[in-house]
Amino acid sequence: MSNARSSENATINRNHPQVVGRLLALDLGEKRIGVAISDELWITVRPLSALRRTNWKELLRTVAELLQGFDARGIVIGLPLNLDGSEGEAAAQARQLARNFELSLKVPIYFQDERLTSREAEESLRATGYAESKIREHVDSQAAAIILRDFIVNHSSAES
Repeated sequence: MSNARSSENATINRNHPQVVGRLLALDLGEKRIGVAISDELWITVRPLSALRRTNWKELLRTVAELLQGFDARGIVIGLPLNLDGSEGEAAAQARQLARNFELSLKVPIYFQDERLTSREAEESLRATGYAESKIREHVDSQAAAIILRDFIVNHSSAES
């Protein structure tokens, strides 16, 4: 699988990241939201505990706390494109949620193609020795870490 999925038109305002500092990544699922964080220099990425998908107010509060607690300066949201690259209902919902975050949190929001990241995350967790019963617990945040890694790789290669 590709380690550098396209992030063309990555931000809401279509600019390349000017952010300096940590980035928080979200993999938006129907029941859980995977979460990952980068270091300040975008060298390492690590998954955090997944969030239960709840109402908007609770999600906003939790994401705001994560941003503050890690001093993150931007959010990367996985954009769930169809396999052919087109956008469906899930992508439209992700874009709407991103707009809401941007208006409420006043941080830049970026998108990263998340096609097949959950599958890659499952394979990675299996290869690391996770039991099948534990994979479901960790797959969402592992996918968020892959989304963030891909975003960083794509941004780094755009800078070169």
